[in-house]
Amino acid sequence: MTLRDITDTTATDCLLVIDDQEANIQLLGSLLGKMGFEILPATNADEAIKRLNARRPDLILLDLIMPGLDGFQVCKRIQENPDWAEIPVIFLSASDDKNLVVRALESGGVDYITKPFNKLELISRIRTHLMLQTTRQHLKQLAQDKEEMIGMISHHLQNHLAGMNMSAQLLLDRAQSHSDSKILLMAENIRSSSMQMRAFVKSFLANAAADHGLHLKLENVNLSASASRAVARYADAAKAKNIKLIAQPCAENASARADAAALDQVLDNLISNAIKFSPPEKEITISVRRNAHIVECEVRDHGPGFTPEDQVRMFHRYARLSARPTGGEPSTGLGLSIAQKLVRGMGGELTCNNAPDHGAVFILRLPHAG
Repeated sequence: MTLRDITDTTATDCLLVIDDQEANIQLLGSLLGKMGFEILPATNADEAIKRLNARRPDLILLDLIMPGLDGFQVCKRIQENPDWAEIPVIFLSASDDKNLVVRALESGGVDYITKPFNKLELISRIRTHLMLQTTRQHLKQLAQDKEEMIGMISHHLQNHLAGMNMSAQLLLDRAQSHSDSKILLMAENIRSSSMQMRAFVKSFLANAAADHGLHLKLENVNLSASASRAVARYADAAKAKNIKLIAQPCAENASARADAAALDQVLDNLISNAIKFSPPEKEITISVRRNAHIVECEVRDHGPGFTPEDQVRMFHRYARLSARPTGGEPSTGLGLSIAQKLVRGMGGELTCNNAPDHGAVFILRLPHAG
């Protein structure tokens, strides 16, 4: 490929060239201007900032060694501004010192080109990073579009499923009063299906939120009190299956560093799972204890336990385990994945083992508040 081959293409990208030597700017401006690039010149940091405030370039060519603020410091100032942080910066320097190259890349540069540069190489690298930047922007936009679409669909699904569930419950009440077994069966099927879909949509949204960053507010939370409230929330569900929930609070200070809402979600998942997978007329024990600098909450059930294969994948998204709900309850395969992300976000640990007397033991560990 020759320079003529490259200059036959048309470019409309804007490049900010920062160099204290005007001769260098003129050389780059002449070469890149022939390519169709728009060049914004700056001979120092202040001029560069003025240029950036006036117009956002598509890429920055930044000289490393300059009087006043050097290239590292200029790049840092650019990176600190969220409006400019994603602009690719290519460092230009007469030095090929590997330590400087590493430092330049670690300071936020996407590339490092030594002077005197090869014209074809310079143009090729500029085009490559412009293309990568365009690709990143497209992917970011696609991700935003996807999230908006998922949010819209999920919102409508939640509303319609709630309506379906309410209508099915009304049909059930009417069918029971008229002793119509066929309508009773159909209404129960509609109600059960809508409940499962609502559970899936809720878990899907929670998982998506966890994937896009957790915004947790860590504070001192009494783990014993949180566990007791969670037990109370699931008392009716346990009673419906003749399952006995046994709460064993900690006699010591059980204050943990946690996000209260996230902790409730984790405890809800562990206790609801224990009820879901336990046969009727069994016991589930929720105990809290303190060990050194750790506060633990153990949820022990008498269900089927887990196979070695289950234990490998149980915290994966949409994991399908060997155990099945004993009362036809919905299971999305997302609950434990979400719980694990929340616990790690709080600086804790969530583990699971099979109980010696059959069943499963989940242990939530969080840092003690001290």
